Amino acid sequence: MTLKQLEAFYWAATCISFAVAAERSHVSGSTLSKRLAELEESLGLQLFDKSGRNAVLTVHGERLLPLAKEMLGQAAAIRTVLGASTGLVGRLRIGMGEMSALTWLPRLVARVAELHPDLELEPVVGNDVLLERRLEDGELDCAVLAGLSSRATLAAQPVASAELAWVAAGTLIARAGSRQPAAMANRFAFISLPSGSGPTRALDRWSAQHGTTVFKRLACNSWGGVVGLIAEGLGFGLMPRLWAEDMAALGKIELLDDSEDVPPLEYVLQWRRDDARHAVAEMRGLVADMIGFSTPRCFIPPAS
Repeated sequence: MTLKQLEAFYWAATCISFAVAAERSHVSGSTLSKRLAELEESLGLQLFDKSGRNAVLTVHGERLLPLAKEMLGQAAAIRTVLGASTGLVGRLRIGMGEMSALTWLPRLVARVAELHPDLELEPVVGNDVLLERRLEDGELDCAVLAGLSSRATLAAQPVASAELAWVAAGTLIARAGSRQPAAMANRFAFISLPSGSGPTRALDRWSAQHGTTVFKRLACNSWGGVVGLIAEGLGFGLMPRLWAEDMAALGKIELLDDSEDVPPLEYVLQWRRDDARHAVAEMRGLVADMIGFSTPRCFIPPAS
């Protein structure tokens, strides 16, 4: 019995598929299967029942799972205490929303390349709900999301907050005859990312707090699309305050009243509680150092 065999078993038992487990272990599918077979042979026990559509743990596998987790945790602790790793290797998948991808992701990629040239960092951009599920299933190693997760299997570390502001085009403000978001909510579309995103969650909290019902929601899965739709006067919305102030200075949009009343988006880095790998711990520190939500360059036209 070896640590590599136990690692293969643990990820095979806790990831959504053997293919995902092989990626998590940084081995091929055939190597993962070989290690599982060797472990079963060394124990003289069947750990997975493969008679159905999906492999499931046998009674023996269920008994081994917490022991394997403990041993892998001890191995990770030894590496950390003794400084066995001077650089990260392999591949690490980090999930994030588009706002993160547009702002601080390039800084993170550059920093990882500097500190860990042998680590293949793979950013995965999507909405928070999907990323949480992929994280829990083992398809992601960690993810930066807006707000804490309700999933007991995930741990979280606060890393940043982003202040939001109500915004609309000047033409829409003139049509509304008001700079109050509550007045606009009764007549015009709220433009934002799809349901489950940080801004839509902020809207839901604001609506509940003020007892306001939004007349219509217009969802777009791209921040570029959201900004463009708002600037064209097709509705109002919430944007990161730094973005809003920069675009207002260019005359593209205007800040509405009551922007101070919007709670900030609290961002956390999440990972599986059972994942004690040094790479995940290292990434928590790197993200905390790099994260920040300045206005994307693509939203600001070059100086003439």
